[in-house]
Order: sequence, then C-alpha cells, then structure tokens
Amino acid sequence: MSKMLKKVNPSNPKLWLLIGIGLVGAVVVVAETRRRRRRKLPKPDFGAFVERFELLPIPQPNQTQTLSALTFAIKDIFDVKGYVTGFGNPQWKKMHNEAGKTAIVITALLSNGATCVGKTVMDEFSFGISGENKFYGTPTNPQMPSSIPGGSSSGSAVAVAARLVDFAMGTDTTGCVRIPAAFCGILGFRPSHGVISTIGVLPNAQSLDTVGWFARDPSVLHRVGLVLLPLNSVELKRTRRIIFADDLFQLCKAPSQKTVYIIGKAIENLSGYQFPQHMNLCQYIASNVPSLKEFREKFTHQQNGVSILKALTSVMFYLQGYEFKTNHEEWVKSVKPRLGRGMSERVNAAMNATHDNIKTLYKVRTEMWGAFQHLLKDDGILVIPTVADYPLKLNTEKGFSSEFGDRAFALSSIASISGCCQVAIPLGCHNDCCASVSLISAHGADKFLLNTVLDMYSTLQEQVSVAYALPLPDTNGSMGTSELLKEKGNAAFKGRLWNKAVDYYTEAINLNGTNATYYSNRAAAYLELGCFQEAEEDCNMAILHDKKNVKAYLRRGTARELLLRYKEALKDFQHALVLEPQNKTASLAEKRLRKSTS
Repeated sequence: MSKMLKKVNPSNPKLWLLIGIGLVGAVVVVAETRRRRRRKLPKPDFGAFVERFELLPIPQPNQTQTLSALTFAIKDIFDVKGYVTGFGNPQWKKMHNEAGKTAIVITALLSNGATCVGKTVMDEFSFGISGENKFYGTPTNPQMPSSIPGGSSSGSAVAVAARLVDFAMGTDTTGCVRIPAAFCGILGFRPSHGVISTIGVLPNAQSLDTVGWFARDPSVLHRVGLVLLPLNSVELKRTRRIIFADDLFQLCKAPSQKTVYIIGKAIENLSGYQFPQHMNLCQYIASNVPSLKEFREKFTHQQNGVSILKALTSVMFYLQGYEFKTNHEEWVKSVKPRLGRGMSERVNAAMNATHDNIKTLYKVRTEMWGAFQHLLKDDGILVIPTVADYPLKLNTEKGFSSEFGDRAFALSSIASISGCCQVAIPLGCHNDCCASVSLISAHGADKFLLNTVLDMYSTLQEQVSVAYALPLPDTNGSMGTSELLKEKGNAAFKGRLWNKAVDYYTEAINLNGTNATYYSNRAAAYLELGCFQEAEEDCNMAILHDKKNVKAYLRRGTARELLLRYKEALKDFQHALVLEPQNKTASLAEKRLRKSTS
C-alpha cells in the first residue's frame, strides 16, 4: 500500500489536468441539471403572451354591449395604438414605430364591451404551423404540454385553452387558426375570405389572409361572430345538408369512423338536418377545377386524390410566396433579419421565387370558389378532418416531417383556396391527443355555420364519450361494432323486419361510411319497403366505394326498373353481367328489359 502511495506525485501536471477535467465535467452536469429544471418549470401564463396590457371597453351610450365582461387576447399581428406590432420577430419590432391607430376588428370588440389583456406569441411573419418561436419561446399546449401547440396563432390558441381569456383573435392564412385549435382542443373559426376587415392587420398574403378567432364555448364563438361579421338580413331557418368527404377521412390517423358516427348520431336527434351524404371530394375538385391540372403534372406518381391535394397545396404556397414577396421584399432584403429554424427556408423561398404562372394561380382560386359555391349552395355543410395527424412533440422541427406538413396543409388548403368559412370543433381526446373535426360552408354563409355549431355542439359532445368507448378499428380499418350491426341487419332482413334492418344498416354506415356492403344491404331493405329512390341512392354510394359490387348493380337495376327507367336499368344489369357473366338474375333481367325497350 505504501509503495502505491509513493507513486502518486502531487506535483505531477497530469494529475492536476485530470482533476481539472473532472471539476469541469461536474460543473457542466450541474449546469445542465439546472437548465433542465428551469425548462420543466411552468411558464407564466403558459408562455402565451409577448406583451401584457389592458384595453378597457369603449363606452357606447344607448347601445347593448354583447361582449360585456368578456376578456380577449390578440395575436401580435394586430395594430394597437401606442404599441409596436411585432409580427413575431424582434428585428421587425425594433425597426418599426408604434401604431397610430387600432385595428378595426379590435375597436369593434372593445366597442361591444370586451376587454383586451395583451398580445400573444405567433410564428414569425405568420409562416409555419408548429407554434415554436425561436425568439419568444413556444407557448405550452395546456392539453398536451410535451407537444407543439400549432401555429401560427399559437399564443392565442393557448391563452384560450388555458382559460386565461374567454376568446382570442388570430389570423388564418394557410391554417393558422384551424390547426392550433385542433391541437389545443378548442373551437377555431376561419371566416369567409374578405368578409371581415383586415385594416390594421399586418399582411402575409392578402388573397388568403383572414381574421379568425378561438373560444372554448360555442356561444362565445357565436357572439364574437355577430359583432365582427357584416350586418345582413335575419338568418332564415333552413334545412342543412351534411356531406362527408370520405376520401379525406382516409388520410386521418385518428379513428375516422368514430368521427362519422358522432356526427351522424348527433344530427339524428336534431331537427332540420337531412340524411348525411357521402362523396369523394378530390374527384369533385379534379372535375370542377380544370386549371389545377397544370400543377398536378409534377405529382403524377401519387395516387389521384393525393396528387390533387398536393397540387392544391402547391397553389396555396405559390400564391402565399408571391404576395408575401410583394408585401415585404424591400424590408427583408435590406435588413436580412435573423430567422428561426424553418422560417429562413420559407422566407427565402418566397423571396427567390419567379412566379411565371401567377395568372393561373388566381384562376385556380376563382374556379375553386365557383366549385364550392355550387357544391354547398346556401344549405350545405362539408365535413372534413381538421388535421390528419396528432401534434408533433416539442423541439422536433429540426427533423420536421415534410409528410406531417404536407398532410396538414393538404386539408387546410381547401378553405384557404376556395375562400369558404370553416370551423374546427373539438371531439374530446383519443390516445391522449385532441381530436377535431371541421365543418365548411359556402363563402358568405358564416352566420349559418356559426348557428350550426351552436345548434350541434352540446349533442356532439354527448356522443363523444359514447363513441370513444366503442372498440377500435381492426387491422383492416373496419370496426367490429359496425360489422355486428350489419349482422343484426341481416338477421332482421331474413326475419322480414325491413324497417329494423334499415335502422341497423344505418347505424353501421354511421360508424363506417365507406363500406359498400352496408349501403348495398340497406338498398335491399329499401327495395322490400318500396322505397325505390332511396335504394337507388344507396346503390350509387356502394358503387362509388366499390365499382365491382355486383349486388349493388343488380339492386340499382331493380330500383330503376321499378321506377320505369328501363334503359338505365338495362345498363346496370349488363354491367353486372360483365363482372359476373354467369349471373342468372342479371341474365334474366337483361332479356326481360331488352324486350321492354325494343
């Protein structure tokens, strides 16, 4: 032992080097531990605000103030007299003066009794969908603290979700209200393009920019809308056509059958709602927006529906880039601002783009507007997923999945390009993540849509707990519950209980609106009940989802024959024979109809 001790020389420089390295390592570990502890500490006000102040209501003698006693926050893109509008970037804020006037929408809210309590964090220049800001930090998603809140109106969404305010104002260009509403589990409204003033709001891209808002309570969402939307005649009571975009729900990671079930069950208990329709929205867009073909060429390797959505998204980005460059090129090129990760690529892409096809971009926008006005008219409500994926975990933007962005923007591009109004509605939580569905109505039908939300909301929420208690989809995407309902329908059919069979098949369709067999079986029950038109419509849906469904062609042929439309019926039976040349029912019907038509 003494021999070993003799070998240690205190004056040995190597010994002191090792001790020094050890001390440095210990200091680093302690500092990192402290940093981690600081990161875990809750942020004041969930990190939602960049600036706190109070703007009191503006007294209005002899006028009822409909927003009295409500508080709200505003995205740091709205002008407030005496404050610099920051646009999400400290260099922008440093180089601009205080606003001389307050934005029109903020004045309207103050004039109606609401109190503004501050400005909220946003993605720089209103680009991006993550809600992560390099300079001001990322607001904490109250529902999922380890996940992004969504952007660009992240702070406004968080302020509402955390119950810091009753409602909050944001802007929506490419999904900047709808996406954070979905991720934070609250209501988010994007109005029809151009119906609410943007005077006093910094522009990103005028052809896409809208002033939107968040709320937890549908009545608050509705009251804000009544203040901001233009006055018009009294909203007439009218029926509502619910249309499910079945192909868009196929993009979802959330259980889409349950979403369809929730809405289907909710409207069963409400008056004035027609039986839900189903459609392939991408096919409709392809047929009615011919100018989009030019942008689809680069996505020909994709499936047809995906290529349409990617083309639509590219139009949205080209349009946004062109108008952002027009608005801010001089400032960006002269200042060369420091930008957060992901933002520099978006801004540089906008600055460097040539936009040779700008006329076609606006043509696509015009055609989309016309196509959706024709589809929705004054009573249609299109149902789509708000987002396709659950929110990413925090600090993942370095490896920000292009697929995640593509799928999110693909859904938000529909209302952005068509100019329609859209509302994101929370549907509880699934797998510890917020679920959300969106309703879209025609341009100008904003109050109709807000009234619908007010009408449906409580019933929807009642159905949420029931739906998420149902079994999850199996590996084939079909639900055990819907198959069980189909079997019950088959048993009722064999027992000649036609009405009961229709009810069971309808329940199965509400759970899984893309199963051709359910529609075809219900058509058989309708035929027994003498409901030939309903049977034909169900067969149309079955064939839409499965073009080789022989029974659907046979049943549609039978319905058309009984409706005395012999030529159409003949074509159905002939088509069935092409699919099954030995089918005796089709063969006999074809011979019979040939005689009738000759």
